[in-house]
Amino acid sequence: MSNPVFSRSDVFGEPRRTGAAGGRRGGTATYPNQSPAYGTPPQPGQYGQYGAAGQQAMDASQLDAMYESPSATTADTKRLTYDDVIIKTGGLLALLVVVAAATWTLAPGLWIFGMIAGLVLGLVNAFKRNPSPVLIILYTVAQGMFLGGISMFFEAQTNGVVLQAVLATVVTFAAALALFKSGKVRVTPKFTRWLIIAMVGYAAFSLINLVLVWTGVLGGWGMRGGTLGIIIGLVAVGLAAASLIVDFDSIKRGVEAGAPAKMAWSAAFGLLVTLIWLYLEFLRLLSIFQSSD
Repeated sequence: MSNPVFSRSDVFGEPRRTGAAGGRRGGTATYPNQSPAYGTPPQPGQYGQYGAAGQQAMDASQLDAMYESPSATTADTKRLTYDDVIIKTGGLLALLVVVAAATWTLAPGLWIFGMIAGLVLGLVNAFKRNPSPVLIILYTVAQGMFLGGISMFFEAQTNGVVLQAVLATVVTFAAALALFKSGKVRVTPKFTRWLIIAMVGYAAFSLINLVLVWTGVLGGWGMRGGTLGIIIGLVAVGLAAASLIVDFDSIKRGVEAGAPAKMAWSAAFGLLVTLIWLYLEFLRLLSIFQSSD
């Protein structure tokens, strides 16, 4: 996995297999508080005339009532659903936009505090095995402060760039989701390895460029300006879009494996991290495009 939110979680990866002796192979995929025998009908002759607890076997009317009763839903079993992920992701995005708009209007100078707090909370949330809704919401607020201030700065430099970046992010998200659902892009081990290597290389390049700009060795955008900057920006957007597809695949694995419902918070957080990265890359890329005209 490329996104640490998903890659460090057993829930969103390949299901763990446990056999009769608790080994790693064979048997059915299980998660905490989940029975491996759930939904498995009793085998012929398994209980005989009496049940496992010594109770008399059910008669025909009791069996009819049992089979006619509605099936347990994912809500009843407290398992992860796509609706859970959609609702929580939508809620976090709405909070992000509200905080960003408020920061833009009232106190854009707070972006630096939002950036630092967002970085710390992002790392804490990414490396937590169990999601913390409170910490995820605080991360969203911090990132809203950061995006509100930094977006105002870019807008002051290049009129209309923020709206363009938002639209580009939405379109890219929709395109990545459509490609994933169509099956035209498959998340294979080779695809994931390529993405990880590319993202590590991009992160190293960005860190070196940032240090050179901050120390005054390079001016302006540093190595992110001009034609080279446009090429790097396009590569970064491609990496973020590919990361979205891997995120979708991770969520799909979690739902199909019957992950606990609380993991919807982790899924929403992971998507939010990738979307923020994608938006910032579009913001920078579009600014470079227009400044070079």
